[in-house]
Amino acid sequence: MRCLAVLCVRNEAAFLLDWLAHHRACGFTDVLVFSNDCEDGTDQMLDRLSEMGWLTHIRNDGPYDKRGIQFTALKRAETLDIVQAADWILALDIDEFVNIHVGDRTVPALLSALPDATAITLTWRLFGNAGVERYADSPVPQVFTRAAPEIMMWPWRSAMFKTLYRNDGTYRKLGVHRPRNPDKSRLDAARWFDSEGRELDEQFKTRRLFSNYGQPLYRLAQLNHYPLGAMESFVLKADRGRAVHSDHTLGLDYWVERNFNTDEDRSALSLAGVDDIRAELGADPELRALHAGAVAWRKARFEELLAEEPFRALYGRLLMTPPSTPLPRKAAQFLQDHARAAQ
Repeated sequence: MRCLAVLCVRNEAAFLLDWLAHHRACGFTDVLVFSNDCEDGTDQMLDRLSEMGWLTHIRNDGPYDKRGIQFTALKRAETLDIVQAADWILALDIDEFVNIHVGDRTVPALLSALPDATAITLTWRLFGNAGVERYADSPVPQVFTRAAPEIMMWPWRSAMFKTLYRNDGTYRKLGVHRPRNPDKSRLDAARWFDSEGRELDEQFKTRRLFSNYGQPLYRLAQLNHYPLGAMESFVLKADRGRAVHSDHTLGLDYWVERNFNTDEDRSALSLAGVDDIRAELGADPELRALHAGAVAWRKARFEELLAEEPFRALYGRLLMTPPSTPLPRKAAQFLQDHARAAQ
């Protein structure tokens, strides 16, 4: 069985080896990575990893589809042999870590738990900044262990999911959050499940991007989402720009809607084999040098950005902004009601 992870990256070489080690240990047999106009050696690191047989690397330096960088990459992916050969596909970002809670904590264990699934929604669990100011060269899941509550009522982004789906022709195009272009003759037979094991209704087959509020969503699996990182890293993320909505800048609105730190969650650290794979990758002299260069680039770039008022101001605002407070049910319901009325 071939399980494919599809990734788009820009200036994220410092995080790449840890991410790859985690997802190899998690059971992804194949990884397809698109690099986008990198300055920190990400593309060179991906070339080396490709030479070593760890992944497939394609440069995606533009021009881009009007819908964004990721859409351009995923459109290119559709005809590739590695995509055509995959049994299961999941589109991911570098700040997302698949975290499976059943069996040996791998993708095959999740698929065994839901053998009738055409698609499985992996709902985000948002991991906050927890007051970490400066970037450190350590695996993200080890640094950031404070997360949103298991049950969130608002904002809707806290319930967004990525979709692990069977590549059997039911869906013919990749999407950022869900597969697209369904074969309507196959939709009736398609079965969607959430990561609690509940079968989902018809609307999930064609349009839903987020799970239902106010209920458990993580019994079998979750998608650990680390959208903020250290404050220093968030400034670099704002400089890099967004992969989907590349014309949208990152500011405090993005930060506040994701900086939840009420619960501790170290479950991702229980996945066996990650350290051994990471050590194997780090044993390659070229990869080790490229990783060190990427870490140094991040530090130098942050110092450059602090010389510019917009980025210096952003960092100052991050220092002054407290963690976000999950809304109580009544306040969240008020917002939900108005959101539905506006549809």
